Amino acid sequence: MAAMKAIAIDRNGGPEVLEVRDVEVPSPKRGEALVHLEASGVNFIDVYFRTGTYKAPGFPLVIGQEGAGTVESVGEDVTSVRPGDRVAYAGVLGSYAEYAAVPADRLVVVPAEVSLRDAAALMLQGMTAHYLVNSTFPLQAGQTALVQAGAGGVGLLLTQLAKAKGATVLTTVSSEAKAELSRRAGADLVIDYTREDFAKAARDATSGKGVDVVYDSVGKTTWEKSLDALRPRGYFVLFGGSSGQVPPFDLQVLNQKGGLFVTRPSLGQYIATREELEWRARDLFDAVRNGALSLRVEHLYPLADATRAHQDLEARKTTGKLLLLV
Repeated sequence: MAAMKAIAIDRNGGPEVLEVRDVEVPSPKRGEALVHLEASGVNFIDVYFRTGTYKAPGFPLVIGQEGAGTVESVGEDVTSVRPGDRVAYAGVLGSYAEYAAVPADRLVVVPAEVSLRDAAALMLQGMTAHYLVNSTFPLQAGQTALVQAGAGGVGLLLTQLAKAKGATVLTTVSSEAKAELSRRAGADLVIDYTREDFAKAARDATSGKGVDVVYDSVGKTTWEKSLDALRPRGYFVLFGGSSGQVPPFDLQVLNQKGGLFVTRPSLGQYIATREELEWRARDLFDAVRNGALSLRVEHLYPLADATRAHQDLEARKTTGKLLLLV
């Protein structure tokens, strides 16, 4: 059997458990396509699988949930893609590798005007931003949203999509350099959470009312003040935990703070059907093609440097999107 390079783990732990190894190139089963990957997205969900926050299906495990490349071959009963097609996907384990066998119904064809690197950068974070503003809490013109980690990959895309809907967008960042990136994405107010109380700043910006929704991917260190930033009956949308997981808490707190709503969504729930997957991908590809959505892809690592990519991501040294180049 032919061999390929892949990043695999044998146990949960820190970035040091990521190892480059030679493994067999997978054969596409019925309903699958073999994709020769060009780029793989690096995301916090990869950290969750590496550390054990999300349970691995078994070891050794090739991690990675997002990639783009060219279809090499297809298994039986695959008609939606064919060899030579440029494709991208998210939500399927195994993208930290030269090849991946992916269910064909999870692949979307990448338009010629969109590079495979941009497609790899767009799938997981772009569709996350898309479902947050269109489905979890459908933003409307005149509403106000607070976006935590405004200079992160999702944060920059989320800000742009929210502004396109006519919403007012407040963001939190940790430095002036990140603040400038958030402003360029369209944020109306950027709050340096290392220098000021972001909940108070959000209330001050809304004349004491509070924001309509908080989109929070940080979790442990932000969730309490995120609740304080909301208006009565506001929505706390927790979609990640870069600082750690939110601990159990008394739901009576939601009543005390104004009858708040809390939800913890993930992308898989919002691309569960083929129709929904195609809708979100099509919207995003169209936005990139017509210039309505700007991607920031500046952190590029060779596949063998996955450990460094994870170290940089967890240290919050990065902005925008991180990619492993195969």
